[in-house]
Amino acid sequence: MSTAMTFGQKTFIPTPPDKGSFPLDHDGLCKKSMTKYMKCLFNNDNNNSMCREESKEYLACRMDNNLMAKEDWSKLGYKDEVQKDK
Repeated sequence: MSTAMTFGQKTFIPTPPDKGSFPLDHDGLCKKSMTKYMKCLFNNDNNNSMCREESKEYLACRMDNNLMAKEDWSKLGYKDEVQKDK
């Protein structure tokens, strides 16, 4: 039950993950697109393949407002849609 550190023991310094974690949208900048995406999931029995456009809109909002790193769409699972845009 002792939580004291012994001499010479290195302290653990946590580091955030490279991907999969991003800041919360405290100001609600993307709330409209997030709500649209969540409604789509609800209406389609959580089948996210039916909500790709809503998902892409939400991710675009997050990237545009610096709530996540800007990534190429093909790296986010939209490879087929990148080919449609060209």
